Amino acid sequence: MNASTPIPDSYHPGPMRWLLLAIGILLLIDCIYLVTVKVTHLGVIVPAVISAALIALSLFIKPWQAWLRGRRWRLLAWRLLLTGFFLWLASLVVFFVAMQRLQPSGAMDADPRVIVVLGSSTPNGQASPVLVERLKLAYSLAGQHPRALVVVSGGTDFRQEISEARVMADYLVGLGLDAARITLEDQSTSTYENLVFSARLLEAAGVKRDVPMVLVTSDFHTARAGWIAEEAGWSNVRAAGSLTPLYMRYNAWTREYFACLSGWLLREY
Repeated sequence: MNASTPIPDSYHPGPMRWLLLAIGILLLIDCIYLVTVKVTHLGVIVPAVISAALIALSLFIKPWQAWLRGRRWRLLAWRLLLTGFFLWLASLVVFFVAMQRLQPSGAMDADPRVIVVLGSSTPNGQASPVLVERLKLAYSLAGQHPRALVVVSGGTDFRQEISEARVMADYLVGLGLDAARITLEDQSTSTYENLVFSARLLEAAGVKRDVPMVLVTSDFHTARAGWIAEEAGWSNVRAAGSLTPLYMRYNAWTREYFACLSGWLLREY
C-alpha cells in the first residue's frame, strides 16, 4: 500500500470524545482561574495549550479522523506525536511523584547564621499566595533563630514598580520582624542570581559563604534551589520548604519540571 492509499474507515469516537472535552474544560477552568489571580507561567501556559487541543479535538474529531484516513503518512505522524506526548506525560507523572515525596522542613541541626528567603511573584505590589507561605515560614524560622540575619532576595517583576525584596521585607515587618534584621537583595532575576547576589551583600558585611545558612523557598523548589546554592558557592546550606497551596500545586510542579530541565541545560547545577 503506497502513501496515497486511503485507510479503511474503522474509527469511531464513542465516549472518548466526551472524555476529551471534559478533561479539556477542567484544565481550561483551572488555567483561567490562576490567570485571574495573577499566576502566569509555564505551569499555566502548557496546560492551557493542552486544554485547547483537547477541546478542539473533541469538537472536530470526525473531520480530523477523516483527514488522517486520507494518507497513511498522516496517521503515522499522528501516532508518533501521540507517543511523544504520552512519554512526556509519563515523565511528568514521575516528576510529580518525586515532588510529592519532598517533605518541607523548617528545622536545622545547628543554628543558622543567615536565613535567605527566595522571592516569587508580587502582582500589584503584593505577595503572591506562594510567597506568603515562604514568608510565614521565614518569620517562624527567624523567631526560632533570633541571631540569624534575614536576607530577602528578589528583583522587580515585569510591569511592577516595587521589587520582590521590598514587598517581602514589608510583609515580614508587618508580621513583627525587626526591620534591622532584614537585608534586601533587590537586583536578582533568577534563583542563581538570588544566591550569588545575596552572597555578595553578605560578604561585604563580613559574612562568608561557608556559614550555616537556611534557604527558604517552596516545597517543590527545595531540591533545585539547594543544587544551585552549591553551584553558587554556599557550602553549608539547608533548604526549608513551605507548602504550596493545593489549588496551584500541580501547576507549580509543572513549572518546576521545565525549570529543572532548563537549569540542567544551562548548567546552573
